[in-house]
Amino acid sequence: MDAAPDDVFIDEINFPATDGYALTGTLFLPRGTKRHAVLINSATAVPRKIYRGFASYLAHRGCAVLTYDYRGIGDSRLPAMVGYNRPKSLVGFKASMSDWAALDVTAAVSWMRERYNTLPLAYVGHSFGGQALGLIANNSEISRAAFVASQAATWRLMTSPEKYRVFAFMNLIGVPLVHTLGYAPGWTGVGEDLPKGVFLQWAEWVSSPRYLFDSKLPALENFPRFKGELRAQCFSDDPWATRPAVELLASGFTAIKPEVLDVKPSDVGAKAIGHFGFFRPEHRDTLWRGVAEWVQGD
Repeated sequence: MDAAPDDVFIDEINFPATDGYALTGTLFLPRGTKRHAVLINSATAVPRKIYRGFASYLAHRGCAVLTYDYRGIGDSRLPAMVGYNRPKSLVGFKASMSDWAALDVTAAVSWMRERYNTLPLAYVGHSFGGQALGLIANNSEISRAAFVASQAATWRLMTSPEKYRVFAFMNLIGVPLVHTLGYAPGWTGVGEDLPKGVFLQWAEWVSSPRYLFDSKLPALENFPRFKGELRAQCFSDDPWATRPAVELLASGFTAIKPEVLDVKPSDVGAKAIGHFGFFRPEHRDTLWRGVAEWVQGD
């Protein structure tokens, strides 16, 4: 286990999903007393390394933090049998967004709850990571959830002209291409390569008026099971996670009254934040501090 420059221990680990699939994660631990446990859950097609700075910051404040990659993403993608340090093709790889929630996120929550059973467990969800909280059967293990740009991502609630670009890309380019290639290549602009099932389910949800709430997933019954505290941040310059889209996702948590916060870049002395900017280190003393204090109940 290595010590990070900011007095945080960092350990690369593996843990099993609920079906036994090997997931790769990074554990960030404070040198001193652990006061909270925090699980950071990624956006679609985003590897866990994006959250490294924020995770280290939380650990520096006394949190045991886990970041991890969903199956088929980052280091949770199988290696190729030939060549050096090459990932295996995703052609034929079976996974969907609902699988990510049921098999991977569920397992990550259980792993943290079992390992740090004396600590309050908080959940940070970025984009899809927030959506997944409502789909997992063990979300009652979470005491506090902080959503960052997490929304019911129907194209109808995105800003113009981005909404039309997303709809056209998903349906006119993405879906046909995925059926042809057998996976969604990252070079199309989606982020990392995505398994076919993930992209097709994502496209279906994006095209539906109420996103995943229009699906017939049995896992939707888990939304009301979450009874912890929930704070969702939306940023005024984020074309995807607009206030109405964030509110639509929050409305699924019917057992509680989620808090939705509007943040403008000027509020924190920034020129832009958007969908990913929260995790830039320049926000250490503003956005990061605010979420950390809320997660820790300070």
